[in-house]
Amino acid sequence: MELFAVPDLPEIREGDDLAAMIGERVDLRADDVVVVASTVVSKAEGRTFDLADFPASPRAAEIADRLSEIAGEEKDPRFAQAVLEESTELIMEAPFLLTATRFGHIGVNAGIDRSNVPGGDLLLLPRRPSESAARIREGLAADRVVVSDTCGRPFRHGQRGVAIGWAGMPASRDWRGERDRDGREMGVTVQNVIDELASAANLVAGEGDGGTPVVVVRDWAFGDHDGSDSHFREVEGDFVRQALRGWNYEA
Repeated sequence: MELFAVPDLPEIREGDDLAAMIGERVDLRADDVVVVASTVVSKAEGRTFDLADFPASPRAAEIADRLSEIAGEEKDPRFAQAVLEESTELIMEAPFLLTATRFGHIGVNAGIDRSNVPGGDLLLLPRRPSESAARIREGLAADRVVVSDTCGRPFRHGQRGVAIGWAGMPASRDWRGERDRDGREMGVTVQNVIDELASAANLVAGEGDGGTPVVVVRDWAFGDHDGSDSHFREVEGDFVRQALRGWNYEA
């Protein structure tokens, strides 16, 4: 298995053809997996906004006031409004905003980025990242595309790459019914391969001003396994999410 960054990509702007730009810079194979950072997908899709685009509602002002008190510094209620508009559920209101996005991803601040946003204040996640992945895939020689983002995970320090959209492959390998090394039948193991590919690609892509937004994964095979497109956990079986709904932050 080999991973390498696509070199020399310029600053991406609204309307840019990401697939064409990638294809011009690397000779792709059909069985490659192309991992594309959500930041450049969002820029190409015109998801850059100013804070002025989100006039604060009373609810947003209330949220910002509480977060300002907790943090000891002023929080902009317009940012809180943007988070509210990009979310279907505010799971936690303090000490930070943990939200469910409209396409099912759970993360802080609805994944809204305030860094590396030339010409704007905010960069929102793609509206439908799997549809974005499918559009990029149509213009590539490679058959598989993953749209990635970086976010923190419960019980872990720091951030890592995760998949928020994908096309051309299942999200997971389903090992249930197969045998382990001792011959025992496995009954629960479902391996989320798109998250693992996104995390591996993030090691190559890097962060900050030296980051590269597109990584090619080569010589990786899904293997002879059943596949599953289940990626975001359903609310009914997400007991951590259910518990957080009833939890209140106390300083």
